[in-house]
Amino acid sequence: MGIEGKEKVKTLETGAHALSGQLGKTIQRLRKAYNLSLSELAEQSGVAKSIISQIERNETNPTLATIWRLSQALDISIERVLSISDDEPFIDKTIRGDTPALTSDDGKVKLNIIGWIKTVEWLQWYDVEAQAGGVLESDAHQRGSIESLSVISGEMEVEVAGVVQTAKAGETLRYRCDRPHIVRNVSKKPAHATMVCILKAAVME
Repeated sequence: MGIEGKEKVKTLETGAHALSGQLGKTIQRLRKAYNLSLSELAEQSGVAKSIISQIERNETNPTLATIWRLSQALDISIERVLSISDDEPFIDKTIRGDTPALTSDDGKVKLNIIGWIKTVEWLQWYDVEAQAGGVLESDAHQRGSIESLSVISGEMEVEVAGVVQTAKAGETLRYRCDRPHIVRNVSKKPAHATMVCILKAAVME
């Protein structure tokens, strides 16, 4: 399940949150560099003035969709918005309670976003927790995108364009995700897996 572009704004709004101590300062610095008032940035981005103010004061953790809108209004990439200073330690740690997550429509599949937020436009990876019978349906990502699902425990199934394949613990499924695709937990107990989505990857034949 990828997160990219305008077509993914709806998915982003389901609960993915970006956590960065420098985010508020970065947004404020860029806004002032463009000589924009809070009201002007709100009008150009479609993000409420009050929300932008809270972001700048680091009083809220905005969704990736909100960050995407702000980055478009400021004419920069999400990576730059979320960039940190060069003197920051190379090792970064996110505790379990602060790990952003997405939940499937049926509420039975949870995607913990463990990938680096700066690579979200081209590389994403998740820790997947699926209850028995859980189903994760995803729209097509951009052409050439592929996904890799490595099962840690339980048994999971992937369906793409009518083709179905299953994998047990220790097995990996790789598939084109530039078309609608479905991931299911077909076991009678919780399943655990890691999922990596590479956007704009070479098309699998």
